[in-house]
Amino acid sequence: MDAILEALSQISSFQTLAFLLIGTAVGIFIGAMPGLSVNMGLALLFPVTFSVGGLSGLIMLLGIYCGAIYGGSITAILLRTPGTPASAATTLDGYPMAIKNGQPGRALSISTLASTFGGVFSTVCLIFFSPLLAKVALQFSKPEYFALAIFGISMITSVSAGSILKGIIGCLIGLWIATIGLDAMSGMERFTLGTLYLSGGVSFMPILIGLFALSQVFINVEESFGKKNEHKDIHIESVLPAMSDFKKTLPTLVRSSCIGTFIGCIPGTGGDIGSWISYNQAKTWADDSSQFGKGDPRGIAASESGNNSIVGGAFIPVLTLGIPGDGATAIILGALMVHGIQPGPLLFINNPVGVYSIFIGLMLANIVMGLMGFSLIKLFTKVVNVPKPVLLPIIVVMAVIGTYSYNHSMPDVYIMLIAGLIGYVMAKVDMSVPGVIIGIILGQLAEQNFTGSLLMSDGSPMVFVENPICFIFLLLAFVSLLSPLYKDFFLARFLKK
Repeated sequence: MDAILEALSQISSFQTLAFLLIGTAVGIFIGAMPGLSVNMGLALLFPVTFSVGGLSGLIMLLGIYCGAIYGGSITAILLRTPGTPASAATTLDGYPMAIKNGQPGRALSISTLASTFGGVFSTVCLIFFSPLLAKVALQFSKPEYFALAIFGISMITSVSAGSILKGIIGCLIGLWIATIGLDAMSGMERFTLGTLYLSGGVSFMPILIGLFALSQVFINVEESFGKKNEHKDIHIESVLPAMSDFKKTLPTLVRSSCIGTFIGCIPGTGGDIGSWISYNQAKTWADDSSQFGKGDPRGIAASESGNNSIVGGAFIPVLTLGIPGDGATAIILGALMVHGIQPGPLLFINNPVGVYSIFIGLMLANIVMGLMGFSLIKLFTKVVNVPKPVLLPIIVVMAVIGTYSYNHSMPDVYIMLIAGLIGYVMAKVDMSVPGVIIGIILGQLAEQNFTGSLLMSDGSPMVFVENPICFIFLLLAFVSLLSPLYKDFFLARFLKK
């Protein structure tokens, strides 16, 4: 109880609440801008967390995360252009209701309601289930942690890319970057090129900003080259949800939130999968599905509650096991580690105040997101008219300043530029960019526990096979690497119309 009260006192400070509001608003803006992404927003504003203080900065990132996922529904409904991939299913019923039926306010109100409901629901699940999983994970030793890291790596690489080979290549790049610097066990230099800068390893921050933020700028410049910015006039009436819509969509909200939370717990999935499965399950369970695709409120509710409930579910493996499920949670995991918070089962014992602060912050972020959606939706819709020639240079300047301010190092800026070019090339060839970040984070965990396990067993690799939990995780890792072979088959069954 003392930890909860202390967490509440820290969260309730004016600075923390102010940055929560700022982060949520910025997240909605980023999500509503086609071409920008959740990962880009998190990576770009990561450096800001150092200047505003640990907890306030982390809470701001949570606000960005929640706000960006919701913000994608604004342009999905009004322009039939999803701001984020997770909002793609929202276009099926959101756009017809807004444009064809002439009810943009109603469509946005249902979207805001569903997003808030899904986010709050998944946060409640996070609060209840993550301590239980942490208790189980407390029984883990070095072999189990090694196998767990391999399992996490295999999941993200197999799901986030179009082929096994591309996923493995993306992961190997991250693993190689993780090895740069001095070996923790022997002190031997690895890939340092004889420079003092690389002897301490490559800084996480410039790679993060380059891969996710700067690379996206390059892509947007290419896509918008020679195109004129078209001004779009959008009229929005009242965005308060009607009670009839709430009653009609309530069963869908609960079912889709459960689906999204469960999918979020699985590393390597994402809001797009949760959204589509929730949408199609809503259509399957509907008494009359003839209106789906024509502006059915249940379609909007299913998609938005399904993708926003991913957030709370995704934090369960992050906090309890230190395993990120996608690029966004990988960035937040990196932020936690940089600020001295080490996710894992011991987090609940060593830093209960930090855990409860994240719980409360995530709950408040979803509530603030809903309040902003209902009160400021008319203002946020204007982001669709921000010209790219104005927006993109601002992002570049912020990326350079944020990277330099981290260590006050120009080599960090050069690394960021190189990472941006690499991220651009990887995106063009459909290679796993999040896999690189996951490889960096989990690569260190895997290496440390691999060497530790061999020391425990006097060099015998049988320690990874004799341990049942370790063996199961390694077996699951092997199965996940083959997932592209059977993924399409199972998704086709779940997403069957």
